[in-house]
Amino acid sequence: MIACKKILFFALLMSAPLSHQAFAIGEAISELASDVGNITKDIGKNVGVGATATEIDKDTDVALNKLFKGSPAAVKLSKTAKAILVYPKIIKAGLGIGGHHGKGALRKKGKTVAYYNTVAGSYGLQIGAQSFGYAMFFMDDKGLKYLIDNNDGWEVGVGPSLVFVDEGMAKTLNNTTATESVYVFTFNQHGLMAGAGIQGSKITKINPDK
Repeated sequence: MIACKKILFFALLMSAPLSHQAFAIGEAISELASDVGNITKDIGKNVGVGATATEIDKDTDVALNKLFKGSPAAVKLSKTAKAILVYPKIIKAGLGIGGHHGKGALRKKGKTVAYYNTVAGSYGLQIGAQSFGYAMFFMDDKGLKYLIDNNDGWEVGVGPSLVFVDEGMAKTLNNTTATESVYVFTFNQHGLMAGAGIQGSKITKINPDK
């Protein structure tokens, strides 16, 4: 059962501005997930809260290797992509209201050039917890510039055209058929909540400790 103080927290949160709600919900996910999900023994440790740059890079290497082994389409796009933003582990949890939180690295030519977090808040009939990762392939300079130049954060769904790659699309996707600005691959999805949508989440540049 969720502690009374958490119920009070969410009740007070409902009266706050939506932007504050989304951020606060996302930042609270590592604690909430231990109550409603327990999807992994170390779910709180892996959420990315407080992760150092070294830890994010290490997890990014592992995530990309797994993605490339399981998706020939991702390998093909990586050869011409301007950059790839990788979130190795995102925790999504909810009980009526919820959200997600994670930290990742922006890679250009195999090297990290910046770090970003992602937070989101949501409402509706939802209960449980879920972990997943995703990688955003920026295929043109315009899309990448939009990410880099938005110092206040990028709300996914606004700006560059974005396509989620499913199994069917992955079979035909290559550098010739890839005509959109950004392609998103999700991976390592585990947990109780259906879907791993990132629409409406906010991506913001961060400066983690080394």
